[in-house]
Amino acid sequence: MPPKSVERFTANVENLAKVATGTAKALTRSSVAVTGGVGSLAKACQDLAIRNFEKLAGALQALSSAKSPVEFCEIQQKLANEGFEAAVADGRAITELTTAVFTATLEPMQNQVFQNLVKRAA
Repeated sequence: MPPKSVERFTANVENLAKVATGTAKALTRSSVAVTGGVGSLAKACQDLAIRNFEKLAGALQALSSAKSPVEFCEIQQKLANEGFEAAVADGRAITELTTAVFTATLEPMQNQVFQNLVKRAA
C-alpha cells in the first residue's frame, strides 16, 4: 500500500487535471464567443457607416434644394436634430452589442472560476 503522501499527491494531480480540462473547455467557449461577437460588432459598424454615408448624401441633396437662406437654415436645423438623435440611438446600439459580446466572452470563464471555488469550498 502506497504511503498517504503519494495518495494525496495522486489525488491532487487528478484534481488539477480536471480543473485544467474545465479551464481549457471554458477558454474554447470564450474564444468561440469572441470570434462570433467581433464579427457581429464589425458588421454592425459597417452597416452604421453605410447608413451614415447614405444619410450624408441625402442631407447634402436636401441642403442643395433649399430655395432661400431661411429654408437652408430650417433644413440644416432639422438635419442636425435628426443627426443627433440618430447618433445617440446608434451609440446605444453599438454599446449594447459590445456589452453582449464581452458578457458572452467572459461568461464561460466566470462559470469555470465559480465551479472551481464551489468545489474548493466543499
